[in-house]
Amino acid sequence: MKKVRIGSGAGFAGDRIEPALELAERGDIQYLSFECLAERTIALAQQARRKDEDSGFDPLLIDRFNAVLPACHERGIKIITNMGAANPQSAAKTVAAIAKKHGITGLKIAAVHGDDVMDQIVGSDLPLIERKGRVSDLDGKIVSANAYLGVESIVEALRNGADVVITGRVSDPALFAAPLVHEFGWRFDDWHRVGQGVLIGHLLECAAQVTGGYFADPGYKNVANLVRIGFPFADVSEDGSAVISKVDGSGGQVSVRTCKEQLLYEVHDPSSYIQPDVVADFSNVTFTQEGPDRVAVRGGSGRQRTDTLKVTIGYLDSYVGEGQISYAGPGALARGQLALDIVKERLKMTGVATTETRFDLIGVNSVHRGAAVGTGPEPEEVRLRVVCRTETMSEAIKIGNEVESLWLNGPSGGAGAWKSAREVIAAASTLLPRSGIKTHVTYEVV
Repeated sequence: MKKVRIGSGAGFAGDRIEPALELAERGDIQYLSFECLAERTIALAQQARRKDEDSGFDPLLIDRFNAVLPACHERGIKIITNMGAANPQSAAKTVAAIAKKHGITGLKIAAVHGDDVMDQIVGSDLPLIERKGRVSDLDGKIVSANAYLGVESIVEALRNGADVVITGRVSDPALFAAPLVHEFGWRFDDWHRVGQGVLIGHLLECAAQVTGGYFADPGYKNVANLVRIGFPFADVSEDGSAVISKVDGSGGQVSVRTCKEQLLYEVHDPSSYIQPDVVADFSNVTFTQEGPDRVAVRGGSGRQRTDTLKVTIGYLDSYVGEGQISYAGPGALARGQLALDIVKERLKMTGVATTETRFDLIGVNSVHRGAAVGTGPEPEEVRLRVVCRTETMSEAIKIGNEVESLWLNGPSGGAGAWKSAREVIAAASTLLPRSGIKTHVTYEVV
């Protein structure tokens, strides 16, 4: 039975690069997929593109392709990624330039377009999902609107001989399911097999999360050698069954427990995981430990896809000002509390306009928000943190300034002051009929 081996090169935009190179050089893989796009990431990318029309793709794209492209080209490994973010076309041109720098020829790079639905969203009165309100409530604040595309355009690019496929917003599992649909010739409406593909994509999409990353908990869930944790690959059979594993000698582990944790990651209803390509059903999935770092997965399925696609809307929500300063030694907690009291009164006295405030002593009450105060020995050091949401940048700047002024105007021994002020890009979601979203693919050939 034909099998396809797909490696996971990244689970988020800032992920490590060496494990992806390890997969390319020693993983004997046929495809290497990089998942690097989050909801707010693409909004920030759209803002970057507006300032520079050649930008708007993942800032680490150049480093990643410089690292893996020569090894992938030498071994015939195809690369699929959503690092195109807000500008797949410019990303494809950049990869072409990288290929030329490395002396690579005969490379076909595809750019998938059509996820940007800003023109269809702005001015509409579509209802928001996951929260109350309508798109019109965000008028004047919207900076991006991108629909989650599925496998179809990626498959089109692979059928046309693309060696590298760069997308903007697509569903994360689609980056891994698309080569399966292509290689095995699955129909787009073969809901059972496409559901299997989405299952495998979901297990691989967060990279190290299925090889022990974010799973490790010393004494309870021990994981060896996280320093050089290996990223996963899947050996997928034509019937949709698969074995999850990693490169021999790499750190981390692949176990039934790591796979189960990843299976449930961000899935609200395992029997109805709505994706652009299928409504996947994970309720009958089974895992079997077949050997060290080898877990077989079976039982994924799916039902007919929905008539709408989810759209993530990025919008300017507010501004945040923040300031921090540390106190250490005897009386650190009392001095930190005094410093907080001073900042609270100063913000009132000077009339700083805030819409939300947070006053923390890190190490005392910053995580449990007050529950731990007074229940343990006095800490040897505390770090004050003041964070406030504002309607303008000028007000946000005042927050950090007040904290910084504690240096010479607050309790003794303050040190390590730090401040920042930034825009807050928030995300909301709506649904668009898929029939109104048109995609196309362009190519760069080196």
